[in-house]
Amino acid sequence: MSDIDGVWRHCTNSAIRRAARQLGQLYDDVIAPSGLKGTQFSLLSQIALAGKAGTPLKPLAEGLVMDLSALGHTLKPLERDGLLELFSDENDRRVKRVRLTPPGLAKQAEALALWRDAQARFDAVFGAERSSEIRDLLDVVSSPDFAKAFRSKS
Repeated sequence: MSDIDGVWRHCTNSAIRRAARQLGQLYDDVIAPSGLKGTQFSLLSQIALAGKAGTPLKPLAEGLVMDLSALGHTLKPLERDGLLELFSDENDRRVKRVRLTPPGLAKQAEALALWRDAQARFDAVFGAERSSEIRDLLDVVSSPDFAKAFRSKS
């Protein structure tokens, strides 16, 4: 560890971004044999939770704290590679949904085994209980209620 006192010692945003870059690099290294980045794996895993019915894009974007255009940009290479498909909702054609294709399910399962190794490494170094606690805390920070309270001036 460096003696340099960085902005991350005083700014929560900087500290979280710094940690996210480090973790992203570490998880990416472990997941690399799948051909996916950690962010792509997380996205495929989130979509996989919805099963064959797929998930609507708007709530997916909201859950990922992304706007729809950024989500669309992120989905394009995965769609191009045949890992997922976009389709219109049966009941409301204006609603776009996304689901994994059979190759997408296989790729997500392949990466899941690698991710489990990365997660076990994190838990071994950081501690399983602290690992769970930090996810809980970050979930609060990622919530709409937190954003609403942060933006209010009262």
